[in-house]
Amino acid sequence: MPENSPVRLNKYIADAGLASRRGADALIQSGRVCVNGLIQREPGTRVVPGQDTVLLDGAVVMAKQDASCSYIMLHKPVHTVTTVNDPQGRKTVVDLLPEELRTQRLFPVGRLDYMSEGLLLLTNDGEVTLRLTHPSYEHAKKYEVLVREAVTEKSLNIMRQGMRLQEGERLAPVEVDTAPDANGATLMRMTLRQGVNRQIRRMCRDLGLTILRLRRVELGPLHLGSLEPGKWRALTDAEIQILKSSRGLG
Repeated sequence: MPENSPVRLNKYIADAGLASRRGADALIQSGRVCVNGLIQREPGTRVVPGQDTVLLDGAVVMAKQDASCSYIMLHKPVHTVTTVNDPQGRKTVVDLLPEELRTQRLFPVGRLDYMSEGLLLLTNDGEVTLRLTHPSYEHAKKYEVLVREAVTEKSLNIMRQGMRLQEGERLAPVEVDTAPDANGATLMRMTLRQGVNRQIRRMCRDLGLTILRLRRVELGPLHLGSLEPGKWRALTDAEIQILKSSRGLG
């Protein structure tokens, strides 16, 4: 079949390995699937692989590739948008990749906001993307957060017990410890397992803490290591296997 031939939506989801054809029908009919930003409830809706954007519960669904999938670790720098295209013309994480990778339609797994940096995974593996982004698949994300102020034991206990944001969202407990910084600031090491939007920034806001730097250093079993900001590398075969095994795919 030609690369740009339209296919049924249920077949597209089934071919991505996310469900059987019947299971895909149920996902679509329950309103969990969007095509180009619109909810689609008809399994027979036609989509064009490589052109239409299909989301399941907000996570990108990518059709199975004939070639092997690619897995890229990027150290996202600040002032870079975690998206494929930006309407405002800002630099995106995909802009940091060479042309031969940009043509593979790699998507960032999860997000780091414009002023945050650190470990970001980009891949065209739809199953791995779903299992790293869907709320039902909890996985640890570790951050180093430098704040201007001293962090009190009271604030640490609030985070460790699970705080409520001023918008009303209840957060799961966060693992956190602190160390003094040479310049008088405080370095917090935080482990999160939730996917709440801008969670760390909102937590610090509510606790009166001023963030000077926010960097993700671990994503599941992956470690940023010494990778410099703006640089990327392919995952090793061992890292890919460990990543898949940690998501129940090995």
